[in-house]
Amino acid sequence: MRHLAPAQAIVLAFGLALVIGTGLLWLPLSSPPGVDTTFVDALFTATSALCVTGLAVVDTATAWNGFGQAVILVLMQVGGLGVMTFAALIGIALARKLGVRARMTASAETKHAGPASIRRIVGGIFVTSVTVEGSVALLLFVRFLTGYRENVVTAAWHAVFHAVSSFNNAGFALFSDNLSGFVSDPWICLPICAAIIIGGLGFPVLRELRRELSVPRRWSMNTRIVIAGTLALLVVGTVAITTMEWSNPATLGSLSPASRVLAGFFHAVQTRTAGFNSVDIGQMHDETWLVMDVLMFIGGGPAGTAGGIKLTTFAVLLFILVTELRGGSAVNIFGKRLARSVHREAISVVLLALAAVISATLAILAMTEYGLDRVLFETISAFGTVGLSTGITPDLPTAGKLILVALMFIGRLGPMTLGTALALRDRPIAYELPKERPAIG
Repeated sequence: MRHLAPAQAIVLAFGLALVIGTGLLWLPLSSPPGVDTTFVDALFTATSALCVTGLAVVDTATAWNGFGQAVILVLMQVGGLGVMTFAALIGIALARKLGVRARMTASAETKHAGPASIRRIVGGIFVTSVTVEGSVALLLFVRFLTGYRENVVTAAWHAVFHAVSSFNNAGFALFSDNLSGFVSDPWICLPICAAIIIGGLGFPVLRELRRELSVPRRWSMNTRIVIAGTLALLVVGTVAITTMEWSNPATLGSLSPASRVLAGFFHAVQTRTAGFNSVDIGQMHDETWLVMDVLMFIGGGPAGTAGGIKLTTFAVLLFILVTELRGGSAVNIFGKRLARSVHREAISVVLLALAAVISATLAILAMTEYGLDRVLFETISAFGTVGLSTGITPDLPTAGKLILVALMFIGRLGPMTLGTALALRDRPIAYELPKERPAIG
């Protein structure tokens, strides 16, 4: 990797981790006796775990034994931290130092300004992950042990697995019905939601909040956008999902009023790119799917465990629109002027994301009999590394599953990172052409 640009090294590292994870899950050692998992099943599951998505083509609880589930857990943790960040942690632990190339790639992956203090940044990411996952695991362990009478070993395994899955926004569960059995249990649902929200903020925001939590005026534009956007979308999502599904007997309608609100909030949180479900997503109304499509496409904060185009990208486009409607010349956000280069980056990310989702949707529509609403939900869920499903993913043909594999890979790395990595070389331009303005609109 010494001769690769940081973006290329990140893509290659994810690819190598995916190959290893697929190979381990394809081993007979990973499945219970009598269960035959195909190469595509192993590839899809490894991609979903490494890209912290949660989409599944087989039942995680029955298709994989303890070893296979442990592989999935490790892939979720590595994918959530970032492969190069994880490699940097190993380097710090073993060699007590990082080379220049390792610092550059870890800096690019964590969206840190420079490689100078990357060792401290990586250490902070590790401490944050362990702290949140450990706290949530403890709460879940107590609940599984006392509320559901699981033995100590089973309760501990369930607690650790779901804590890692939730903080890394992965959405894998060790129950065949995901978390439907806990739809009315706040002691299970709320800790998982808390871990998802914290992980979805992104490590740069968490790092800044740890330093400046009590002084909001010192928060950066990135932190302010992510905090405000997260709160706004959680409220909008909760109100929309709860209202639309309130009388649906197949989802929230059969629950008590308090449980309906809890389930509505829970699924609004899942659209932050987590992917757990406590009711049957496939039985929701079409309009609910559309709302969830939008929320999944937006995603969470950058440089964290969330997917989507990211809250900051959406906010930049929104403020550009507001500025244009007002006739302004500069885009101002929370008292700061937005750099013009960010305009192009945001537009590029959204256009590339739309191209990926639309192309995948058209391809799957052409090879299956499913309707646009279900297929679009699956493709956005895959690209946004969400993991929510209307139930059609296991029944897709092999080509359709491979398309979702590609979408998950692109969605986790980001269209811009992948595009930069695939570019052969920089082509600096030594001149500029005459400027001209076409008619718009």
